[in-house]
Amino acid sequence: MTIQLHDNGKHLAFAPLTLTRPVGNLRIGILTNDARWQALVPDLDITFDTEDYLNVKFPNSSGRIVVNACVIPNASLARQIIELNNNEELIFDNLWIARRGSGNSKVVFVGAPPLTIEHRWDLYKKNGAAIQNDFDILTSGRTSVQLSSSNTIIGDPGMIFMEEGAIVEAALLNTKEGPIYIGKNAEIMEGSMVRGPFAMNESSVLKLGTKVYGPTTLGPHCKVGGEVNNVVFQAYSNKGHDGFLGNSLVGEWCNIGADTNTSNLKNNYGMVRAYSYETNTLEETNLQFMGLTLGDHSKCGINTMFNTATIVGVSCNIFGAEFPPKHVPSFSWGAHGEIFEFNKAIGGANNMMSRRGLTLTDAEISILRHIADKN
Repeated sequence: MTIQLHDNGKHLAFAPLTLTRPVGNLRIGILTNDARWQALVPDLDITFDTEDYLNVKFPNSSGRIVVNACVIPNASLARQIIELNNNEELIFDNLWIARRGSGNSKVVFVGAPPLTIEHRWDLYKKNGAAIQNDFDILTSGRTSVQLSSSNTIIGDPGMIFMEEGAIVEAALLNTKEGPIYIGKNAEIMEGSMVRGPFAMNESSVLKLGTKVYGPTTLGPHCKVGGEVNNVVFQAYSNKGHDGFLGNSLVGEWCNIGADTNTSNLKNNYGMVRAYSYETNTLEETNLQFMGLTLGDHSKCGINTMFNTATIVGVSCNIFGAEFPPKHVPSFSWGAHGEIFEFNKAIGGANNMMSRRGLTLTDAEISILRHIADKN
């Protein structure tokens, strides 16, 4: 069976993360939405209705069922979607969830209100509910690898799940606020303190003495140290040293320099204004807490200081003693608006990726070229 994950007009609402991926490939909770669908419905083929320039990597072909990519499915919702008859559309209040064929016949979703994302910041605001959702999907009917006795557990030990090859020694794990999921070959080093909800995917690492407040997610192959609070790392990104990062979103192949700190609260405790890619202006968010959003392949030097609600685009190299602007456009170099020359940016990205035995594909270079040309 094939389903098509539809951006639902939200491509720029989640930028800069969606400058390089469809909405249906965003990570929230433990999984990306396409991976979540594949976990729920084995042998499912996934396509994407997204921006044309992304189709070189994320194929767009007609799906038997079209699904709103802003809806996070659980087992009950997935079942109702798969069981739609031809020309039926599943709805909840004013939200369309999925349709098969024309969707002329409306079917009301039965169950608890579905988890949905509408704004960039929903990825961290709703991350706790998404972690619990994915924890249930991934651990149902399965048995965790046994946790070492060197660890201290506060709360229900049954809310900790370790995949094969995971290593956790001499850590403090608190499940009173939510579950802790430790992926295949992931490691929590000694002295780390973790308060759930927390998820780390395959081969990710918490460095020595890391302090983690949930809800926080590490995508595959991330290395994190210092202090983090309610952060979502997409994949292959590093914050390996001391410094605070809170209420933040980090894309793929990012590196945060040692002792970098991010403000997530204004000094006057007021509501945050943040850059919108939809209007190209700073807009009110009605949120009090917002840290850094870092697009794919962006990096910052040691001791970088980010103001509240700083938005950094794709392929930026930030350094210098000053606070960067609240919005740093894609392919920026330094802190003064200079352009990061495209070939040098590609070379830097490949240098980082080569440490994992990977390199940019022609499709990925095409996407980055489109972003650079539009900048």
